[in-house]
Amino acid sequence: MTTTTVRSTEENDRRQAAPAAGRSAAGRSGGAGVSPAEAGWPDVAAVPGGRVRAVAARLLLRQIAARLPIRVQLPDGARFGGGGPGSPLLQIRRERPFFQRIGAGVTGLAEGYMAGDWDSPDLVGLLTACARHLPTLGPGPLLQLRRLYVARSPAAEQSTLEGARANIQRHYDLSDDLFALFLDPTMTYSSALFAAGDTLTAAQLRKNQALLDLTGVGPGSTVLEIGAGWGELAIQAASRGARVTTLTISPAQCAAATARIAAAGLADLVEVQLRDYRQANGSYDVILSVEMIEAVGEPYWPTYFRSIDRLLAPGGRAGLQAITMPHDRMLATRSGHTWIHKYIFPGGQIPSLAAIRDSLSEHTGLRIEADTAMGQDYARTLHEWRTRFVAAADEVGRLGFDAIFQRMWNLYLAYSEAGFRSGYLNVHQLLLQRPS
Repeated sequence: MTTTTVRSTEENDRRQAAPAAGRSAAGRSGGAGVSPAEAGWPDVAAVPGGRVRAVAARLLLRQIAARLPIRVQLPDGARFGGGGPGSPLLQIRRERPFFQRIGAGVTGLAEGYMAGDWDSPDLVGLLTACARHLPTLGPGPLLQLRRLYVARSPAAEQSTLEGARANIQRHYDLSDDLFALFLDPTMTYSSALFAAGDTLTAAQLRKNQALLDLTGVGPGSTVLEIGAGWGELAIQAASRGARVTTLTISPAQCAAATARIAAAGLADLVEVQLRDYRQANGSYDVILSVEMIEAVGEPYWPTYFRSIDRLLAPGGRAGLQAITMPHDRMLATRSGHTWIHKYIFPGGQIPSLAAIRDSLSEHTGLRIEADTAMGQDYARTLHEWRTRFVAAADEVGRLGFDAIFQRMWNLYLAYSEAGFRSGYLNVHQLLLQRPS
């Protein structure tokens, strides 16, 4: 066992002994009756007050829904909205708490779903319709809603060296067993690349091979991976004969990746380091980073790209897989602290392709030399994950994740799928090189 593995295991033991946001009270306490407040879990049963804001929220929802191809149904069966009989339906099950929550802030809409205040027979369809059409509403009700109710990002979630570790552990260190229930056997937690007839596993292998082909990884290549995940990309690179250094700041993933690499018989070709990209050193023929930039945070994008530039050998290639959003929407939303930050990805920020190009141009000698967009592949990937997650509800519960967590995670996966189905989000495989 390596020193890194020992260190990561010890840190993981300490982490498991302490409360961690996102787990149910039972999951954190071994089944003891710990209250949500004691466990650090959001008490969504507590409904915020504010009758005036709730009334305003009701009027604003009617105004917005009238301009969207959706229907909203109240508990008494009354319906409103701009959609027809076949349009996606938002079913309000508990009217008073529903409007009180959204009257207190946009995050309240997601918290209302977590609490069961509302539901939809076609959650992805509903969210896709909203994602596709909300940006077209202009500076009227939507902008008013955002200005009034979206909180600012807290300083504690900035991706400093310490902050980045805390942010990553809140998501990726929840439970390896949880992720194994909905990921494919390669434990790949990023967009797949599908061809006709592909299973999810085949599509994940195809995605990784495409990135390795793009960057020319082969026998004798020296490779740095920023963001190890559970080790699959490093395993595939080493299987081509490359020597790989892979970085992670997740103690749990460090231990799991080390074990998976050893089981594949590749420990002599892959070194897993519990290290931030800013602390990396050396010179590499190829640098790989798959869906890592989203966790970096906008203030640190220059540092991230300068690190890649610094570590890339002359004539080297960098392969990035990055989720993106339209530049105007990135500018409009970049300072907000939404429910996805609060509960799922603290400190995260999705860049635009223009922001990536600008940062590369201003801070490095690297340029984008090739770009493959694959947003609909991510929509299908997320559909596969969500189907597996929902089917595994009993197993998720046995791991200690309660009904609130399960509804939250279901919403997160559906919300993400809707982003890609609508075209609001995209994902790219990018080749970065220094111009010759």
